[in-house]
Amino acid sequence: MSKEDVLTLDYWCSPFCMRVKIGLTEKGVAYESREEEDLFGEKSELLLKSNPIYQKVPVLLHNGKPLSESMIILSYIDEQWPSPPLLPSCAYARAQARFWADYIDKKLFEAVCGIWRSQGEAVEVAKKGFIEVLKVLEGALGEKDFFCGDTFGYVDIVAIPITIWFLASERYGNFQVETECPKFAAWIKRCLQRESVSKVLTDPEKIYGFVGVARKMQGIE
Repeated sequence: MSKEDVLTLDYWCSPFCMRVKIGLTEKGVAYESREEEDLFGEKSELLLKSNPIYQKVPVLLHNGKPLSESMIILSYIDEQWPSPPLLPSCAYARAQARFWADYIDKKLFEAVCGIWRSQGEAVEVAKKGFIEVLKVLEGALGEKDFFCGDTFGYVDIVAIPITIWFLASERYGNFQVETECPKFAAWIKRCLQRESVSKVLTDPEKIYGFVGVARKMQGIE
């Protein structure tokens, strides 16, 4: 398959875009990636045409046909390119994986960003909420290497890109995830050993710089 067949509409710091790229990389699918949005919210004509409802990245264009929303795109990737599978073979295990992916999608990014978006006493409240989410995920992880067992898969792909935002919130919240949630921190390190993850994720230091700009733009500092 040539790169022209698979195109992702991207934004460099979006963990949701990174999910799509990790999924494609795990499947061995060649793709082209284009930045179609900027810091000030300017969006390209291609993005607006491809996702007229939400008008945001990520978008996957497969043979010119657009798909939006990272979780939907990941499911499509897993069905379109079945090997290696991202979800377990057992129906119950697949349902459980989708439950935890949904939990992560709804809770984790907002929780981590809530810390750097806060000031004063609200930082401690946000930090407590974030750590509570991580503790829940540590319970789901249990003693497994990855969320679905021994194999890196769907839930891991949904979660791992969000972790590049942890550093910024650790610095603004004056804490360390490794101290508060060592099991989750160990899972992050295992995921980073995978080339599909390490080659796609943005450097957390760059995210920290981006957050500093965002805080000024939002009048937080």
